[in-house]
Amino acid sequence: MAAFLLVRKDSYHDSVLLMRVSQALKGLAGVEDAVVAMGTPQNRDLLGAQGYRGPALAAATPNDLLIAVKGAADSPAAVEAELERLLKARPPAGADEENRPASLAAAVASHPDANLVLISVPGEHAAREARRALALGRHVMLFSDNVTLADEVALKREAAARGLLLMGPDCGTAILGGRPLAFANAVRRGPIGIVGAAGTGIQEVSSLIHRLGGGVSQAIGTGGRDLSDAVGGLMTLFGVEALAADPETRVIVVISKPPSPAVAERVVAALAATPKPCVVHFVGRPAQGAGTPARPEDEARGIVFADSLAGAAELACRRSGLAFTLPPPIAGPSCVAAAAALLQPGAALKALFCGGTTGQEALALLTRSGLEVRSNLHKRGPLRVDGVEPVPGNVLLDLGDDVFTRGRPHPMIEPALRNERLAVEIADPAAALLLFDCVIGYGSHADPAGVLAEGVDQARRRAHGRELAAIASVTGTDGDPQGYEAQVRRLADAGVTVETDNRRAAQFAAAVLGKAGR
Repeated sequence: MAAFLLVRKDSYHDSVLLMRVSQALKGLAGVEDAVVAMGTPQNRDLLGAQGYRGPALAAATPNDLLIAVKGAADSPAAVEAELERLLKARPPAGADEENRPASLAAAVASHPDANLVLISVPGEHAAREARRALALGRHVMLFSDNVTLADEVALKREAAARGLLLMGPDCGTAILGGRPLAFANAVRRGPIGIVGAAGTGIQEVSSLIHRLGGGVSQAIGTGGRDLSDAVGGLMTLFGVEALAADPETRVIVVISKPPSPAVAERVVAALAATPKPCVVHFVGRPAQGAGTPARPEDEARGIVFADSLAGAAELACRRSGLAFTLPPPIAGPSCVAAAAALLQPGAALKALFCGGTTGQEALALLTRSGLEVRSNLHKRGPLRVDGVEPVPGNVLLDLGDDVFTRGRPHPMIEPALRNERLAVEIADPAAALLLFDCVIGYGSHADPAGVLAEGVDQARRRAHGRELAAIASVTGTDGDPQGYEAQVRRLADAGVTVETDNRRAAQFAAAVLGKAGR
């Protein structure tokens, strides 16, 4: 396949913009693949592994723009022209491109009342910019990933010493003062405050609170490593203290991917010291505290432990005084039986997730039901999946993992990447049951359900008569740009059973496989 590589010196652009530009270039006639990225060592290595060579690539710096295209060697001028148009496309109405500050110091000087800085630069530069923001007395949302653990610890210690919040690194979701930041959803204001070391976990809980009739005061993301032994829960504890002092917050929710037991105990103790009722869910654990069953003394101190993200939303609404009726499950016993009847003996589950936290929850629920599921979300052990090679049997993959997104957009930005993996997974002749999340909201693709529906339809055609049952849930609200009900209908029209939340979708999949196995 023909290919060419261009290097633009000293042409820095935001990584999220470049992901979108890469996808747009792939739509050009004759273009098979395109990567537009900054010239970091990681990106140079990636392109080298894809066959790109030459002194220009070797000499590229992190400030240089790399444009690598396969399938259009005869029309580099057309590619460059479209690239120029995409990079110069005007920002959304209301943005002032001409007066955009060229540095953090200039931005603070031009917006002296702004008290938060959102940083999205390559990881090797992110810590430096975060230190500058803290020194200027600003809170920080550190969207960037690939920040070292040592830098994270140092930054959070400095932030805590200055009385500032540092969300991240790799913090993709927050709602502050009613404003959604990065990947977040349109939810009404209300009395429930959330602290989460889990991006799609915050989205799932806040969206369900909204759909139950409740509202969110603040949602503070901390980054997935915050409750590790190394970081010590510094920003989770800061967030709990902030919500305890916030007059708009009456109930505090803490959610996290599996934490360090010692750090979890510190967080529970901090919650116990607040005068407000609290709800805790550590994803992957049942309704228990830091490794032990829920204790009467915890409940006496105002703390209850949820068994799932949906359970956390329900408990928080109840504790805020909201009366509501849970929607009935979509997949009742007859639906389970009908789906199970489609499956042949030895049928395998192929679960492909865009959200790491929703994937972690689904994996825990499937495992709890007695299923053996291979996954890249297992930390270790014989069921852990490393790399991108397909594996037989039941598998659940977090497609937002670095191994899948290196040099490519996150699947929440470009869900067509999940369809590509789905085509790989159904090559397993045992593949029969499909499980997905579908996350909408700000920052996400304009129609993720529509893209997924096309992928499921293509998968069924490629299965050559083999039956495929598909299950999904949609994380989001009708206030989101994509519209919750519209996204549910897109999937349902494609023959996908859409459950009301991620918990129920995973439980439905487990029930179908269990019944088929019997």
